Amino acid sequence: MNPLTRRGRCGRPVPVNSDQVRIRPYVRSDLDALYRVCLRTADNGQDATSLFRDPKLPGHVYLAPYVTFEPSLAFVAQDASGAAGYIVATLDSHAFWQRLERDWWPALRAAYPEPPEEVFETLPYPEQYALHAIHQPPHTADELASRFPSHMHIDLLPPLQGRGLGRRLIETLVAGLRAHGSPGLHLVVANGNQKAIGFYRHVGFTEFPIDLFPGGGPRVFVMDLRA
Repeated sequence: MNPLTRRGRCGRPVPVNSDQVRIRPYVRSDLDALYRVCLRTADNGQDATSLFRDPKLPGHVYLAPYVTFEPSLAFVAQDASGAAGYIVATLDSHAFWQRLERDWWPALRAAYPEPPEEVFETLPYPEQYALHAIHQPPHTADELASRFPSHMHIDLLPPLQGRGLGRRLIETLVAGLRAHGSPGLHLVVANGNQKAIGFYRHVGFTEFPIDLFPGGGPRVFVMDLRA
């Protein structure tokens, strides 16, 4: 049965709307379920189960460091089947990357050694990208961090997409960031992910005017939180 349906009289499915999906703070018992959500959305929002040799790799990179070091900025979308989406963030990107360099990446580099170039080139792109993040971690450009120091990741399983839940998760996170005094939020999205780009524009993000990834690389979207 679709996770966004429940059984009514005579066993007929009754649609479950977004009001029946609860947005709540992350708790540690969510972690395994959110690892699965991360894997099932790690190919530009599509299921990447077949694209990773280790199904935990995307969660190690895009999820776990956020809920480990800044759990107060992690929120979960839960339907009748359990946790089916999340949003995670960091308040200060510069400080976050420094902490990961000290306390997170070293263990992952030992667990996932950088493969030889001839092996790396045979891997699916999502796994290449995750391995690159471990061995050559991202950084936040000063011109971006000065105005929009916070950054986020959001993932929803397909049955929860298109129901206003992404907006609700972002609104919940924005309230939390403002309460912590953040002046601005940014995110990075793949250049070809037009669905995500359209969504972020729709919920109030604008494209950062400086091209930080020339040559057709990812695009950066920002939101001013001072208003």
